[in-house]
Amino acid sequence: MGLYGNSAQGGADAGRPTVKIALVSPYDWCVEGGVKTHIRHLAASFRAWGHEVVIFAPASDAERVRDEVHVMGRPFSMRVSGSVARITFAWKSPEVKRVLQEHRFDVVHLHEPLMPLLPYHFLRYSQAVTVGTFHAAKDGGNRFYGYTTPLTRRWFRKIEGKIAVSPAAAKLVSRYFPGYFNIIPNGIDYEHFAGPAEPFPEFMDGRKNILFVGRPEKRKGLKYLLKAYLRIRQQEPNTRLIVVGAGDFSRYERVMAPFPDVVFRPNVPYADLPRYHKSSTVFCAPNTGNESQGYVLLEALAAGDAVVASNIEGFAGVMTNEVEGLLVRPKDPDAIAEAVVRLLRNPTLRETFGARGRELARHYSWDNVAHRVMSYYERLLYERQQVAETRARRAALAGSGR
Repeated sequence: MGLYGNSAQGGADAGRPTVKIALVSPYDWCVEGGVKTHIRHLAASFRAWGHEVVIFAPASDAERVRDEVHVMGRPFSMRVSGSVARITFAWKSPEVKRVLQEHRFDVVHLHEPLMPLLPYHFLRYSQAVTVGTFHAAKDGGNRFYGYTTPLTRRWFRKIEGKIAVSPAAAKLVSRYFPGYFNIIPNGIDYEHFAGPAEPFPEFMDGRKNILFVGRPEKRKGLKYLLKAYLRIRQQEPNTRLIVVGAGDFSRYERVMAPFPDVVFRPNVPYADLPRYHKSSTVFCAPNTGNESQGYVLLEALAAGDAVVASNIEGFAGVMTNEVEGLLVRPKDPDAIAEAVVRLLRNPTLRETFGARGRELARHYSWDNVAHRVMSYYERLLYERQQVAETRARRAALAGSGR
């Protein structure tokens, strides 16, 4: 039996063996989110290298996504860590047992492995190398982990390979489940944001544009940027604030109605995001906390933006103050305004930060991230093989009476 005992030889990635991989999400596959993006890109990379991948997830519209995933359960909304998670409580134990026996995966990779209920079924029945990636970060701890630790500790012990997407995510989970976590970050579609894109003509009228990208959630900190912008426009009247994101910004629009230089663009297609970055002079991420890593921050860096961001753990773990951009006190409109004005007035500094940020973001490309994950799989598979061979030798020696 070879290194990957259940798999055929001849994988496409540099002649390596083919690995059979299950990627499991506890979240509704019909709703966009960071975990779904992560899984989708890993699967695409692994398949491009010749590996076999099956994605398992609940779905609110099973027919719509049946070609992408093996649907397991219908999700329901549950408030977790300041946001709403759509997870399933369907009892899928028999089905999970059946698909694991049918596919005989080499690796079962669970994303947010301690979220109910689907990951628990896989942890119970998996005989493969079992990997868990922890994505979430929350300042002050996670009540869900706190309440469920006595029940989930037994499942945590079954995770052989533990990944956190950032130091902030590792800090959160290790508060309840101490141990070593391999830091492998979220990736970004680097070429999509670093490649050429045409700015929007409507924003190329001589004004300096400040860009915000994010959802209308409190932790994204938009209200602090709006307050800061009122200070910015007094010092730099020839500016504009562009607010881009997914969701309903109507309450913010009503508040800022007297200021026509604040432009809201909700539900922008992903394909258009690079054009907004190319239209911007400064990018601002005023998030208040509970950010594991920050997709929008990395995308802005990849686009070559001059960045002002809150000095929170998830962001400070990505960029360095005064190197790739400026980090400022969270929830401080004066600090935000001061940093933005500094960049608006200094094109040389903007260019320097932009070049450094783009080079930094290159390390977060999905190709790099997927290779790191695959290397981790290979190490865990090798370690399991070594243990099995040692046990076999000991058993043979015991049987021979030596």
